[in-house]
This record gives sequence, C-alpha cells and structure tokens, in this order.
Amino acid sequence: MAHYVLEQVDILMDLTPEQLNQVEAICAEKNFSQGEVIFEENTPSREFYVIVDGDIDIQIDPDTIGDGTDNYQPTTIATLRRGQSFGEVAIVDPGLRSASAKCSSESCRLLVIDRQEFLKLLEGDYQLGYVVMRNFAADLALKIRQTNLLVRESLM
Repeated sequence: MAHYVLEQVDILMDLTPEQLNQVEAICAEKNFSQGEVIFEENTPSREFYVIVDGDIDIQIDPDTIGDGTDNYQPTTIATLRRGQSFGEVAIVDPGLRSASAKCSSESCRLLVIDRQEFLKLLEGDYQLGYVVMRNFAADLALKIRQTNLLVRESLM
C-alpha cells in the first residue's frame, strides 16, 4: 500500500521501483483522529508526511503575526488528500513550520519521513537525490507562482 501511495507523491515522481522501496523503508506509519493536530505553526520541522488515507487541513493562524488580541481563528489555506505530501520544506530547511496541519476527516493515516533519514538516503544515491531535488524545486516554483498570482490579485 505504501509503495502505491509513494508513486503518487510529486517530489518522488520518476523514481525507479527500487528507489521507491528505499524511501518506503524509512517511512513510519501514524494514525490521527479528526481534529488532531499533526504539527503546529512555528514548531521545528523534523519530518514530512504523505497521506495514505484521509484529509489534512493546512492552516495559518493570523494571531502569529497579529496584534496579540486573539481575535482571529486559524484559516484553512489548503485541504490535502491521499497521495499528497506536506511539510516537505523540512527537507531543505529544518526551521520553524510556516503553517499547521490538522486531520479534518474522521481519521487519517500518514507516512512519516524523518528529515535526517531522508537526507541520508538522498546523499547515498545521487541519482535519487537529483530526481527528488529537481521535483522539489519544480514544486516550490509552482507554489511561488501561485503565491505571486494571489498577491497580484489582492493588490488589484
């Protein structure tokens, strides 16, 4: 099951079956219930996730940059589903999370990939590392373009 889901992940596209097996070998499976937080905004990034089953809401909390009056509620900026990954910025930046992730369906089953283990894998197989980082860069470029469009729309 995990292998099939990993094949759907954008940053793992074009990996060979053997390379996907290597990624699968470092995955841990975790289950979450509805409303349970996977990680919170402004907490350290140490792993990223792949959705096996369920829906995940990615949320930002305006209070983290607000005036401290706690007048705002977290805002869902994306809902992710099976085969999608999230938290993958942890691969290149172990800094603080820029958003929170919460299980929004009755239950969620996730594959958790530890940053250090994944980096060891990428460094041990340069072809695998190149493909993943190329895909990662393409994914980030797409997200930057989308953000630029949103900023332009809000300014007009």
